[in-house]
Amino acid sequence: MLQGLLDLSFWGYIGATLLLTHITIASVTIFLHRYQAHNALTLHPVVSHFFRFWLWLTTGMVTREWVAVHRKHHAKCETTDDPHSPQVKGIRRVLFGGLGLYQTAARDAETLRHYGNGTPNDWLERRVYSRHPLLGILAMAALDVLLFGVAGLVIFAVQMIWIPFWAAGVINGLGHYVGYRNFETTDASRNLSPVGILIGGEELHNNHHAYAQSARLSNKWWEFDIGWLYIRTLALLGLAQVRRVAPRVRIARGKQVVDLETLRAVVRDRYHVLTLYGRKVIRPVVRAERRTSQGAGRALLRRVRKLMIREDITLDARARATLNEVLQNSQTLETVYRFKAQLKTLWTHTANDGACRVERLKSWCTEAESSGIKALQDFARTLRSYTLQNV
Repeated sequence: MLQGLLDLSFWGYIGATLLLTHITIASVTIFLHRYQAHNALTLHPVVSHFFRFWLWLTTGMVTREWVAVHRKHHAKCETTDDPHSPQVKGIRRVLFGGLGLYQTAARDAETLRHYGNGTPNDWLERRVYSRHPLLGILAMAALDVLLFGVAGLVIFAVQMIWIPFWAAGVINGLGHYVGYRNFETTDASRNLSPVGILIGGEELHNNHHAYAQSARLSNKWWEFDIGWLYIRTLALLGLAQVRRVAPRVRIARGKQVVDLETLRAVVRDRYHVLTLYGRKVIRPVVRAERRTSQGAGRALLRRVRKLMIREDITLDARARATLNEVLQNSQTLETVYRFKAQLKTLWTHTANDGACRVERLKSWCTEAESSGIKALQDFARTLRSYTLQNV
């Protein structure tokens, strides 16, 4: 039978394909990613089961496996234990072989045991979805042919490659390789686009790695996360409840007293603090140093700026030697780099109690303001004004 139950135009079939694949993308980002993997929201049982059923039909993915692989990615990001880091495995392998990398990780019993807790384990999951993943895919193929005829085979083929390419390939690959960064995370995550529609908002991947438990992936006013739009719509209908979003930090004009609220704001917004430090302190100081340098010295400063700012770069022996050479020859650069390292101890040394850490932040700001380096002094005054915005 050439024609199915739905007789559509060429563009009608295109639209139907985009709609079906977009529902799958929404299911992945809302159900698998934000709800199951990170517990950033809760979903009404009916909505939760619809997403689970739809993913069984269109991907055959098992919830526990997907969640375990993704959680391991966050725990072991950019290391040899990361299931799909392009920094380790190479961009071509992840971009075009992401499905194979996912399947290899999903078959690892230790990964499932350690990272797959808290996922659905009811009768349907045990007896249908996990036991017979191929059955759902075959059912989707039959439904596509019934609805769209021969065109349904093409639609089905697109559905089958949609998630492996866009999620396993593009997000896991390009999302750690190209794009812009709002936050200096210790991994190589990037935002592919400020408009997250095609992949449900997952394009804002650096934002996600900075605040993994946030239900909202957009962070700047000019970024748009369509997955967040769907979540807010479900919440308005009483079908979802947001548990966590990224903190909104604001500058309180006139606030110059470092207190517990300041500390909390700095620590919670630490990746953005590091970004601002690189932009407001390190870059202008390096620029000023370059103006007074010549020849090889200018070129060396250009290379070292990246080493001083980027948190995702592991310094090998050669890079460390280059950085040390520059720092030894410039007291100003050594100072701003040392202050950055001291600032990071506020959140890396978590054993200290709140009062102790507040005192350390006070001391940091006081010493920075006494450094004689204008960029560092201005940054310290800004840091004193940090406070959390209620959202």
